[in-house]
Amino acid sequence: MVPRLKTTYQEKIAGALQKELGAANPLQVPRLEKIVINMGLGEAIQNVKALDSAVQEMATITGQKPVVTRSRKAIANFKLRENMPIGAMVTLRGSRMYEFFDRLLSVALPRVRDFKGVSDKGFDGRGNYSLGISEQIIFPEIDIDKIDKLRGMTITIVTTARSDSEGKALLKAFGMPFRS
Repeated sequence: MVPRLKTTYQEKIAGALQKELGAANPLQVPRLEKIVINMGLGEAIQNVKALDSAVQEMATITGQKPVVTRSRKAIANFKLRENMPIGAMVTLRGSRMYEFFDRLLSVALPRVRDFKGVSDKGFDGRGNYSLGISEQIIFPEIDIDKIDKLRGMTITIVTTARSDSEGKALLKAFGMPFRS
C-alpha cells in the first residue's frame, strides 16, 4: 500500500513545484529524503529506566526501534562518562517516513496547546527543517496514563532541496502550517 502523502506528492505536488520553481527536469524538484527523530535524555545518567521508557515510547510513535545514542566524551560537571547511553534516535525513510509525516501534519501538530503554526526559522541553509516538540503526548499512539515523564524531541526533515526557499516551498505544499 502506498502512503497517502506519497501519492499526493507524485500526483499533485511535484508537478506544481516544478512549475513554481522553474525546474527543467522532474528530478530537480525537491523531495523528502528522510526524517530523523532525536530524543536527548539527560536524566538517563541517574535513571536507566528513563531510557527504556523513552525508547519504548519512540518505537510506538515511529513504528521502528530506536538506536540508543551514547556519549562521545566524559564531562565531569554533568557526571557523564564516555560511552554512557544518553539518548535515542530513529531515521525514517520510504513509506514509514511518509506515514509519520502525514500523522505529524494532520494529527500531532494540531494537538499542540495554543498552536499558532511552526516557525520558519528552523531551516539550516540547505533546505532541511528542524522542529522541536516539547511533549510526546501530542501523538495519539501514546497512552497518557502509561507515561512517567513528559519528554521533548527534535524532528529533522531532510530534503533534496538546495536552498531554504525550495525547502519551504516543498513543506508548504505538503501542508506544513508555518506562522505567517
